[in-house]
Amino acid sequence: MPEIARFYGIIIKLFFGDHPPPHFHAVYGEYNALFNIETLEMIEGDLPQRARKMVMEWASMYQKDLMEMWEKQEFRKLPPLK
Repeated sequence: MPEIARFYGIIIKLFFGDHPPPHFHAVYGEYNALFNIETLEMIEGDLPQRARKMVMEWASMYQKDLMEMWEKQEFRKLPPLK
């Protein structure tokens, strides 16, 4: 599962050929969560509240890029949350 971004100890990964809906994985220490790209909701797993907010803020900035990667199945690195 390729890493597409990393910030504040959070690793964002995308996995092609995975089940619908379009989603990405966020890993923070022992925590792991899946986020729906279309709605930006956490659909599975757990993250501390602060990490969840940072992931959602980052994803809102790169939502179009994430959807494009999912649809075209072409990975690229995205900038971190600053």
